[in-house]
Amino acid sequence: MQFGNKPLIGLNADFVQARGEQDAYSFIWAGYYEAILRSGGIPVVIPPMESESDLRQILSGLAGVVLTGGGDLDPRRDGYVLHTTVRPMAARREDFDRMLVRIIVEEKIPVMAIGAGMQLLNVAMGGSLYFHIPVDCPKAMPHFDRHTPVHRHTLDVVPGTMMEKVYGDSEIRVNSKHHMAIREVAEGFVVSATSPDGIVEAIESDLDDWFAIGTQFHPESSCATALDLRIFEEFVVSVGGKPCEFSLVA
Repeated sequence: MQFGNKPLIGLNADFVQARGEQDAYSFIWAGYYEAILRSGGIPVVIPPMESESDLRQILSGLAGVVLTGGGDLDPRRDGYVLHTTVRPMAARREDFDRMLVRIIVEEKIPVMAIGAGMQLLNVAMGGSLYFHIPVDCPKAMPHFDRHTPVHRHTLDVVPGTMMEKVYGDSEIRVNSKHHMAIREVAEGFVVSATSPDGIVEAIESDLDDWFAIGTQFHPESSCATALDLRIFEEFVVSVGGKPCEFSLVA
């Protein structure tokens, strides 16, 4: 559904539990909604709700959903042991995100999943995760540097994918700030980009009736490039938006 000629794009909000005198609150990083606005869509922030019927009502009015990044998924919810390096996101958010992704998958709602959002989409479709890259993949290159928020590495794009459509054959460097990653790719998805060590950095649906993409890196980040932001434009256009007639360079 659209308002005017711009598609409405949902964004799931993060959640912080009440602590001491601090009330609980939700928030969303500005980069997400700014990227949607600059790509020709209208962002709609969805708080972590409990009612599935209320959520379905909201989703029925949206053209697509961007699953935002955040804290770690709790491995115990999928039958695994909690790794000591995992810092689970708030239970209320994960409860909501899992309900949201389940409906997205059931209804084949167009989706762009980022960071933990991509990991959850893969898990919801039957895939699995590495819980700590340095332990599970000891030969992997660094994917997280606590001393700098702008750690970057190169990206190897798979020919014939949407990621190639965005990046072409140029040399690519993307931000990297994760310690979990996709291990087994879910059925219905293909890998569209990896880092040089083979860690999955992007996936996309190979189903003809469902537009779904995911990136482990964060194209909404302030350290992203204008080329990274074209991923948002491709998504917005795919759900009914008009191609942007302006540069995404700030």
